[in-house]
Amino acid sequence: MALHPEQIGRMIQACRKERDMTQTELGERLGVSSQSVSNWERGESLPDLALLVDMADIFDRSLDSIIRSGAGESRRRVPVAQMREAIECIHRLHDLMGREHFIYQTMVSALDRKMNSEIEPAFTDPVVMDAYICEALIACVRDGGDWVDLDDVRRNIASEKPREWTLKALKRLGMK
Repeated sequence: MALHPEQIGRMIQACRKERDMTQTELGERLGVSSQSVSNWERGESLPDLALLVDMADIFDRSLDSIIRSGAGESRRRVPVAQMREAIECIHRLHDLMGREHFIYQTMVSALDRKMNSEIEPAFTDPVVMDAYICEALIACVRDGGDWVDLDDVRRNIASEKPREWTLKALKRLGMK
C-alpha cells in the first residue's frame, strides 16, 4: 500500500481545524515544532508512526482512518440509500418490538452516545432524518475510513442545509 503524504496532510489539517487547533498547539501537544506540522499538512513529509498514534488520540479518530486517508483507499463505499435504510431498520425495531424492548433501547442508546445526538426525532421528521444521515455519513468517513460519493449526497439528501454542510465536511475529510 503506497501512502500519499498530501492526502494524509489534508486529513491532519482537517482534523486539526475541526478541533480549532493551531499548528503551534498541535505541535506542542505532540512535542514537535509548528514547522513540522506545516510540513505534514503540505505533504512534504510524514509524521512518525508514534506521532500518528498520538494524533489519532488527539483527534478521536482511528489510526486506520488516518493511514487509509493517505492510501487512497477505504474499506467500503457507503451509499446514502444504504445509510437511510439502516436508520429505518432501527425504526422498524421500534415497531416490531416496542420502544421499551432492550434490543431497541440498546441500539438507540448506543447510537445516541456515539453520534452525540438523538436518533428518534429522525423517525418522524424528514429534515432531521436527512441531517442524521449526513452526520452518520461523516462519522463513517472520519472514524471508519469509509468513502462517500459527493454526487450521491447531492442527489439523495433533499434538505439543503444538511446537504451543503455535509458536502463541505466531506471535502475537508478528503472526499472528492
